[in-house]
Parts: sequence; structure tokens; C-alpha cells
Amino acid sequence: MNSKKIIFTDKAPAPIGPYSQAVLIGDTLYTSGQVALNPSTMELVMDDIETETKQVMENMKAVLEAAEMNFGNVVKTSIFIIDMGDFARINSVYSTYFDEATAPARETVQVAGLPKGVNIEISMIAVK
Repeated sequence: MNSKKIIFTDKAPAPIGPYSQAVLIGDTLYTSGQVALNPSTMELVMDDIETETKQVMENMKAVLEAAEMNFGNVVKTSIFIIDMGDFARINSVYSTYFDEATAPARETVQVAGLPKGVNIEISMIAVK
């Protein structure tokens, strides 16, 4: 049986509840959802949806790096957004982190609300 390894980095926001930034089982990493918290100040970065999305992706990058992975290892993303009208603007930022030819599977879901009143939350699954 593969052992469960908790992944933590101070380069991403610290968990604010009973969860981990990510859990590694064997070669598979399951991340918690990231929102646009600046990890050094724990303040939200919500100037506009592009800036918010970039902060989320940078937080996710830090978590992946803490597990010795990168966006090339990501096989699945889940994106939760408040307004589907923001999808094109979110996608323009998100797409800069992946090679389109090898981009992960993904779903994007509009939700009624997200923690701390944010507009976007993203979680990922990655494999070494």
C-alpha cells in the first residue's frame, strides 16, 4: 500500500481549516482548491479576474513544486467560478500555464458561492 504524504509549502497560502494543501499517494498528487490569497500576507488578490486567476495559478505552481512536480504533470483540473461570463478572461490566463497539445482534462463549473467571496477556485490532480 502506498503511504500518504502531506505536501506543505509556505509559498502557497496556509490551510485555514482541517485540510492539507495537497496529498501525495504514490505518484499521484491531489491538491486542495486554491483561491487568490497572497501567501505572504494572506490577503486576497482580487483586482480583476485575470489578476485573481494568476494568483490562484501561482499558488498552485508552488504546491506542485513542493511535490517536485510542475504543470506538465497535471492530468486533471477542476475550476469553480462565480460567473461563467468570466470564462474567456480566466482561460486566457490559465492557458499560459499549459501546453495546449498536452493540456490536462478539465471541467469548469459555475457555482453559487466560494470561500471568502472569491470569484475562482482551482484544484488539480497531477502524476509523476
